[in-house]
Amino acid sequence: MTDTKILLAQIGAPHGIKGEVRVKPFGEPEMLDQYGKLETSDGQKLKIKRMRPQKNMMVVKFEGVNTREEAEALNRVELFIDRAKLPEPEEDDEFYIEDLIGMDVLDESGEKLGSIIAVPNFGAGDMLEIKPTSSSSTYFLPFTKEVVPTLNFENHTVTVVPPIEVSERDEDVK
Repeated sequence: MTDTKILLAQIGAPHGIKGEVRVKPFGEPEMLDQYGKLETSDGQKLKIKRMRPQKNMMVVKFEGVNTREEAEALNRVELFIDRAKLPEPEEDDEFYIEDLIGMDVLDESGEKLGSIIAVPNFGAGDMLEIKPTSSSSTYFLPFTKEVVPTLNFENHTVTVVPPIEVSERDEDVK
């Protein structure tokens, strides 16, 4: 798990002419500068020189980014940190979304249905993308307490109660 990267924030548009950028954090905004250098998906490392809040964003000045043009080149760049740098969740019901990836998906009887390959959010809430054990195509389930009543991090499993049976879904399509 030590080499797992966690998406911490995304850089937005430049702010001013001196290399500052708007950054949208995906967690506590004031924590952005607590983890040392942030890494981009292509391996570039960026160190925060200073930052300040602005509404629901942070205005950030990275070391080595000194012009508006350099700041524009960073627009839409995602910022990651190593999972090992994050503190362990304190509460039993707290976890990092990234920790769900690879977990086995079980039905209520304990039969393995597949595994979680992604946890996207298309705007209406988190979804679990599941790769079935018996098929190459994936499907999505809403990541709600009703559909996913049990998370077991010790056994690396989640129990799901699909909102409809697969056979019902197939009949609706016909």
